[in-house]
Amino acid sequence: MKINIPDFGIIDKASGFKRLLSTTDGRFTAGEGGVKNIVCTGDDKVELVAFENQTLAYVNSALGFGAYYPVYPVKRNNKIKAVLMDLDGTSVRSEEFWIWIIERTTASMIGDENFKLEKSDMPFVSGHSVSEHLQYCIDKYCPGASLSKARDFYFAHVSNEMKEIMEGRGKQNAFVPQEGLKEFLLALKSMGIKIGLVTSGLYEKAMPEIISAFRTLEMGEPTDFYDAIISAGYPLRKGEVGTLGELSPKPHPWLYAETCTVGLGIGFEDRGSVIAIEDSGAGVCSARLAGYTTVGLAGGNIEESGTMPMCSRFCNTLSEILDYIKEEI
Repeated sequence: MKINIPDFGIIDKASGFKRLLSTTDGRFTAGEGGVKNIVCTGDDKVELVAFENQTLAYVNSALGFGAYYPVYPVKRNNKIKAVLMDLDGTSVRSEEFWIWIIERTTASMIGDENFKLEKSDMPFVSGHSVSEHLQYCIDKYCPGASLSKARDFYFAHVSNEMKEIMEGRGKQNAFVPQEGLKEFLLALKSMGIKIGLVTSGLYEKAMPEIISAFRTLEMGEPTDFYDAIISAGYPLRKGEVGTLGELSPKPHPWLYAETCTVGLGIGFEDRGSVIAIEDSGAGVCSARLAGYTTVGLAGGNIEESGTMPMCSRFCNTLSEILDYIKEEI
């Protein structure tokens, strides 16, 4: 398999992508209506529909609300104005903790405290929204169970664990700053580059993470340091008002687009001056569909999720990424 996807690039056997006859929703079929090829990421979350001179991306949804987006070419220029960074796994090593919370939630749902997630579950329980993670586990481990009930269990576990952690107990090393994070962030600041923090995590789980990391690094308040922080908002619960976030998280492009365009004031036409850094498959898809140069960071599930072609570059450390940024200035 070696396929040219307009405005995206060449997909081959080593890419991790898969070839499809039709899109999941049945709207497009290869060889019909001008469609040349259809491919999808290894985790089946994003499908690319290639025409002669353009491409559409279909973002699948575990909750039943998929969406199509135009695929834009990445246009780098030599002046980097902003760096957009993911939180979990990229800025703070916390993925194992949140996967553990999903595991505990599923254990509560099926009534088995010894329940363990499988290795094959990993691309589907990180990087997306809480509800998508839970819906995946429901579909696989307790079909027909209530998502609302799963969310109740989830937030009960989160509330208890966060309280324990903030009081010096709870799971050890839940939130650990990424190696070299302080040096990386301060170097960007010294170069006059704007920094945006972008997470699919809900506010109540995301902010304690970055606050904890900044305390460890003695960097003050993250809200004072970052030029913009966007999370998935507040969860919808009985008796409370929620905000949009469960149906529009990564791999949809909105979190990255809003952080950059609204938060940093850098418009779509200037997207070539922006670099996004991610360690998850959902994250690199989100940033790439927003039109940004996307740098993958090792340690997450990019390779396992079959999303490597979404990355313009793949690095092992933040130090390596910093060297790349310096080359581009």
